[in-house]
Amino acid sequence: MTKWECMICGYVYDEDAEGVKFEDLPDDWVCPECGAPKEDFEKI
Repeated sequence: MTKWECMICGYVYDEDAEGVKFEDLPDDWVCPECGAPKEDFEKI
């Protein structure tokens, strides 16, 4: 699995820890830290 980083605040979404692939999150999902949309995340 992969990690994704919010380019706004640096929050890291860890697919292993969350148990859900980033791509499988709903389109309206936002960063839990700053509210940025999925588009503002990059694979790390």
